Amino acid sequence: MEREYQLCPSILSADFWKLGEQIREVEKAGCRWLHIDIMDGTFVPPVSFGETVVASIRKQTELFFDVHMMTVHPETHIESMAAAGADLMCVHAEACRHLDRTLQAIRAAGMKTGVALNPATPLSALDYVLDKTDMVLLMTVNPGYGGQSYLPAMTGKIRSLREKLDAAGYPQIHIEVDGGINAKTADTVLEAGANILVAGSAFFSGDLQANGRFFHERIQAHLAG
Repeated sequence: MEREYQLCPSILSADFWKLGEQIREVEKAGCRWLHIDIMDGTFVPPVSFGETVVASIRKQTELFFDVHMMTVHPETHIESMAAAGADLMCVHAEACRHLDRTLQAIRAAGMKTGVALNPATPLSALDYVLDKTDMVLLMTVNPGYGGQSYLPAMTGKIRSLREKLDAAGYPQIHIEVDGGINAKTADTVLEAGANILVAGSAFFSGDLQANGRFFHERIQAHLAG
């Protein structure tokens, strides 16, 4: 099957003084997805923002909203995130007592589903929910703060996940990678099997258009073989 590849800039690294302007820059850079980190200060140390911000920017763009819930009890936000305009809601396996039920509820609310795994969480956490999963997000740093360095051990995990999905009959499930994705690691994660690349500081630092071109060129080079 032909796999969809996307560069997904993370607004956690954007300049919030000019967030609207920077989201327009994301669009001009040819991106179609936007990564939105919701952090509660409990599951991860910092607090970011919530449904109010999602609803506000939803009015200004038609980008696909990839909402990453780094929160405890993410199931309590399903209806409000759907109402705010999220297109995909990604929850951490580590935060869900009833992961299967949570994924069912996300789909029932009209959103795509994602399951995020921290670096030390084994792929076996996915074994009984693949039929309810549209995307797996592999954290390639420990979640929380932006600007961390990519964990080299995650390359093998990405490769193992792609093999697992293909062998189980789910090649259509996206593999998203988040953390330390930059000029040095983009080719590595693409070769390993990732097809959705979250870029935070590597996109929002410096010339956003040039940064976007770089990542899209790496994706095209990968597809060209």
